[in-house]
Amino acid sequence: MPAKILIPTPLRPYAGKNAEVQVTGSTIAEVMENLTAQHNGLRRHLFTDDGRLRSFVNVYVNEQDIRYLQKEATAISDKDVISIVPSIAGGSPAAAAEPPVKLSNDEVLRYSRHLIMPEVGMEGQLKLKKAKVLLIGTGGLGSPMALYLGAAGVGTIGLVDFDVVDFTNLQRQIAHGTKDVGRPKMESARARLADINPEVKVIGFETRLDSSNAMEILKDFDIVADGTDNFPTRYLVNDASVLLGKPNVYASIFRFEGQASVFGMPDGPCYRCLYPEPPPPGLVPSCAEGGVLGILPGLLGVIQATEVIKLILGAGEPLVNRLLLVDALAMSFRELKLRKNPECPICGPNRTIHKLIDYEQFCGIRGEEFVEEIAVPEITVQELKVRMDRKDDFVLVDVREPHEYQICHLNGTLIPLGDLPSRVHELNSADDIVVHCRSGVRSGKAVDFLRKAGFRKVKNLKGGILAWSDQIDPSVPKY
Repeated sequence: MPAKILIPTPLRPYAGKNAEVQVTGSTIAEVMENLTAQHNGLRRHLFTDDGRLRSFVNVYVNEQDIRYLQKEATAISDKDVISIVPSIAGGSPAAAAEPPVKLSNDEVLRYSRHLIMPEVGMEGQLKLKKAKVLLIGTGGLGSPMALYLGAAGVGTIGLVDFDVVDFTNLQRQIAHGTKDVGRPKMESARARLADINPEVKVIGFETRLDSSNAMEILKDFDIVADGTDNFPTRYLVNDASVLLGKPNVYASIFRFEGQASVFGMPDGPCYRCLYPEPPPPGLVPSCAEGGVLGILPGLLGVIQATEVIKLILGAGEPLVNRLLLVDALAMSFRELKLRKNPECPICGPNRTIHKLIDYEQFCGIRGEEFVEEIAVPEITVQELKVRMDRKDDFVLVDVREPHEYQICHLNGTLIPLGDLPSRVHELNSADDIVVHCRSGVRSGKAVDFLRKAGFRKVKNLKGGILAWSDQIDPSVPKY
């Protein structure tokens, strides 16, 4: 028979935002079990890992506190009303001393285009001012997120980044400028935000996010926005967000394509539901290896910022249970439905991950998927320069792609790595051969292939054309 359960305000986000729900069961134990089965997000707030009701949660049947009854045997009828009463801290002393949030006359003018929108208005703008959003990374995705969230009036923005600005960042990371090259990204992003909106409080964490500090950094923020570019940090952010009950606004990019979603919401999936395990090391190239259209992270970062603002306002339909696929080359947007994985180890009903793990181990060296470095004979750029100056008889093979050859080259014979098996007949195994690429990784694979094909007088140029530019000829452009 159905019983009425009254859901307190702090727990409503985990019960579909309902003030009351109807749940079947003949005893209080059955009712509570069925409640958490229907609204799994409630489970960790009501019960310990071993199934005991948490000490700071009281349950009443009508006016009766069931702590003093035999809970398992407490019979329930359809006329009973069950109340869940958790303890409420009421705010820290520092928070209690804060004045009520309001907008100054300057802020009213600054946000006037928001205030005249009925979907935002004064109430929504005050929500934005009270909100605390943490951005993981201030690069391609984090830059547009920081700028637009700051301009929109999000009151507190946290920034996590330990990197410095590089020339290669400037094509897409718009929070930083030419004058910032060599400067910590945290400093340049903070200065840029202060210029855009001095009303925003910026909290900087100039550190690498890892299992030792993630929970402490994330705990005081309302929403986490993931702007990372590597799998270990992405899984770390997901797990920490789920464990803390924080929404995780996600995006990723590669070349002309991107993905976006909102994870960690009550009854919604997390990143592990979508991708239970990372790809084997080296299988998916990074943006540094494969490239990215400079505008693409701006497009995806703005989508993330939009989702953050919708969550703060409680407006619209967030990207929960949905994965947005963006193809900038075709300018197409597709949407796939996602569902919560009932066997997810972090957000499923039978959680097996209760604390943060070693994410470098999880994403890097994973048993049979560990890709061992290929040991091949090498030659340094200094040794190659000597052989060139002496006009030694050898063949220089460039295994990069044609569009890379157009950027810069050493006048070698161009045979892209992917074409090498079908063009190996163009090379003579009796010749001395030096193979190079951009950094030495692809050329190492090429040398390994050639040696297995019977070539014995072949060497890899250590460091590739980047090392040549750094150590021999700075006029050769780096990319």
